[in-house]
Amino acid sequence: MSAFEKPQIISHIQKGLNYTVFDCKWMPCSAKFVTMGNFARGTGVIQLYEIQQGDLKLLREIEKAKPIKCGTFGATSLQQRYLATGDFAGNLHIWNLEAPEVPVYSVKGHKEIINTIDGVGGLGIGEGAPEIVTGSRDGNAYNQEERVVCAGYDNGDIKLFDLRNMSLRWETNIKNGVCSLEFDRKDISMNKLVATSLEGKFHVFDMRTQHPTKGFASVSEKAHKSTVWQVRHLPQNREVFLTAGGAGSLHLWK
Repeated sequence: MSAFEKPQIISHIQKGLNYTVFDCKWMPCSAKFVTMGNFARGTGVIQLYEIQQGDLKLLREIEKAKPIKCGTFGATSLQQRYLATGDFAGNLHIWNLEAPEVPVYSVKGHKEIINTIDGVGGLGIGEGAPEIVTGSRDGNAYNQEERVVCAGYDNGDIKLFDLRNMSLRWETNIKNGVCSLEFDRKDISMNKLVATSLEGKFHVFDMRTQHPTKGFASVSEKAHKSTVWQVRHLPQNREVFLTAGGAGSLHLWK
């Protein structure tokens, strides 16, 4: 197969920003997305963009006291489309982007930085009540019988928690710090979990069948020459996912 026959990642729009971007999320059912990060002066920022005629238009810029590390629309309704964020001070805020002066909801979730956030039960996806989880994890809430949170740790541990009885369901260690976790989809029974790590490796776990002693079957791949900071699945095809390396490389996998 020649280079031209392989799938290509083409840059559609580029835009330089005057702050550090930590997260970026599409606003559901729209051509808009939000970026989150911090200015050099130490304050946090949320920007709302819309794609218009092949270019980006800044619709709103919101500056807050603390840098913002992560965000999700996963627990909101399609009508409200509220953004939940985690900041460097451990605060969980839920924002109405039409009136962002004061959060709709606010709580001190952690003593230190919220590194990552996820939501389930919103947007008409999955079942059960809308819920938000913060920390280093990814969430799956297919139905009332399967409601779990998967957490990754800097010592290489991966732990799967059952939210129905708040117990540890499964754990393993991948021998390198875990940087990112993602299930292939949230609205089906657990199928595939991808975990990325330091030193350029990622692991794919088959979550369909759990062996009583050996856990879940898995394969691993040396993907990048540096840390693999992120993994994201293609919403239209769960067999396709992308990994992002610390040297600026993007790899598309199937």
